Amino acid sequence: MTSIPNRSRTALLVIDMQRGVVAEAHNRDGVIANISSLIAKARSEDIPVVWVQHSDEGLVEGSAEWEYVRELQRRDEEPLVHKQYGDSFENTDLEAILAGLGVGRLVVTGAQTDACIRSTLHGALTRGYDATLVEDAHTTDDMRKWGAPIGPEEAIAYTNLYWKYSTAPGRAGSTATTAEVDFSSSD
Repeated sequence: MTSIPNRSRTALLVIDMQRGVVAEAHNRDGVIANISSLIAKARSEDIPVVWVQHSDEGLVEGSAEWEYVRELQRRDEEPLVHKQYGDSFENTDLEAILAGLGVGRLVVTGAQTDACIRSTLHGALTRGYDATLVEDAHTTDDMRKWGAPIGPEEAIAYTNLYWKYSTAPGRAGSTATTAEVDFSSSD
């Protein structure tokens, strides 16, 4: 159970599902379909959907590559967090948004598995949140061109494995498939 007092709500995080980020991502269309399904489910259950959008010198704010993929549409009332670091909490208003919503548990989706997803998961756990990684709703490019020792399928599988067993005092990481996600309780 989350170690943040008086924050019993859950939120769905959609991290960096931007055109330039996922253009060559592993199982892009399947991951987008799963995230779309989770967004619809969250909205139908009155669960906050929080969008995170990265920018840096290679992903310029306002460019076509910076935009979210066309298949995923953010509603105006859904919070949008702009970030410049891997951890979605770092130097952003994400914590303030979640506090205002009474959120202590996160369901995490998006890209890139071996960068912003991992950073945000660890950032959440160290800040007191329970965090569920949706096993089939995150993706990455083949990072071997940058020196990674494994391909995208292995990076995703490894991240799912170690996050399933991540814990800290009073909080935990967990995993679930899209079909298994239950916004009403800890997984």
